[in-house]
Amino acid sequence: MTTVFDVPAELLINTVADEFKDNNDKIVAPEWTKLVKTGVHKERKPENIDWWYVRCASILRRVYIDGPVGVRSLRTFYGGKKDRGVNPEKFRKGSGSIVRVALHQLEDAGYVEKVDAGRIITPQGRSFLDNTSAELIKDIPELSKY
Repeated sequence: MTTVFDVPAELLINTVADEFKDNNDKIVAPEWTKLVKTGVHKERKPENIDWWYVRCASILRRVYIDGPVGVRSLRTFYGGKKDRGVNPEKFRKGSGSIVRVALHQLEDAGYVEKVDAGRIITPQGRSFLDNTSAELIKDIPELSKY
């Protein structure tokens, strides 16, 4: 059985993001996504127009791998170093609102559910990612041997 661990992360995330963008009516980019930065450590908004779908796909993969997770740990994962001019760089967490709204949309779509310890992936979400991974591994000749 092919899982998320068997395929390259970037390939899986981009494929799932395209699936969210094309076929999913529950995951929709909010209006404010055209205006915001993804964290206090960033200087500009994302260059990719469809960054919302990529972030949702990345969060779904992260919940699959690390679950149960909460908003705090995902903020840390999506954080980075802030350029403070002549002072040394310092780590800052990513946006909590982006993570929270993405998790709510993934819950509404049925891929993630909330438990006491945080959020975990549902069987529907697990099968969606595993099936997508199985489709992708067929297209990669060097990985399809395994």
